[in-house]
Amino acid sequence: MGARSALTSSFLPQRSFVPHTFSFSSLSPPFSKLGFCGNLWKCLRIHSLGRASSSENSWNSSKTEDGHLLPSPSSTIDFLTLCHRLKTTKRKGWINQGIKGPESIADHMYRMALMALIAKDMPGVNRERCIKIAIVHDIAEAIVGDITPSDGVPKKEKSRMEQEALNEMCKVLGGGLRAEEIKELWEEYENNSSIEANLVKDFDKVEMILQALEYEAEHGKVLDEFFMSTEGKFQTEVGKAWAAEVTARRKKILGDRLM
Repeated sequence: MGARSALTSSFLPQRSFVPHTFSFSSLSPPFSKLGFCGNLWKCLRIHSLGRASSSENSWNSSKTEDGHLLPSPSSTIDFLTLCHRLKTTKRKGWINQGIKGPESIADHMYRMALMALIAKDMPGVNRERCIKIAIVHDIAEAIVGDITPSDGVPKKEKSRMEQEALNEMCKVLGGGLRAEEIKELWEEYENNSSIEANLVKDFDKVEMILQALEYEAEHGKVLDEFFMSTEGKFQTEVGKAWAAEVTARRKKILGDRLM
């Protein structure tokens, strides 16, 4: 090795390929009950292959002008690979109704983000924040899956499971500014603690009943429970107006069927 090569190598991090570690101690019992633990391990095992050591991550990480750490390329790809499950995990409510080829979790979140993008301007509402909340509000389901009331998991327990899953996902991302933002957005939605969260909660319900209407039309089903579960629960004028439009269209379609 020449002098220049030796000097360069002394400044480069040495690659030490090790799998990303993941703590199952607090997650295993509820996940095992719901059948997610095995899938989670398989997913994490796949995305950890070839992961570089922390020394390489720190070498490749960058910082903002005010010194906040940003994800390294390695952590970024690990995180995105884990999020792949959002694209492949089907929404259980539709599976329980016998819908073939139902939407995925990512499908649901994508249309919610579009809703935030096209909604009319509202005083005091940050559109960009609404889009971000819509994108991350179900992100923990990459680990826990789509837990529905039929699973019999209490609301507080579901929230705890998702919070722990989110924390682990943020560790995969490497912590830092982006991970903290994802946590903040998720918690804001979970706690319904802002006008943006109120609006995105409404988008969540509107997207569900719109999807139910579409499945009723495509499969000739009557999916009353999805509409009944949202009645009187919309918090914003936009949510109420959009839900009323979906309901009006449904009444017309059902009326035409009976004629």
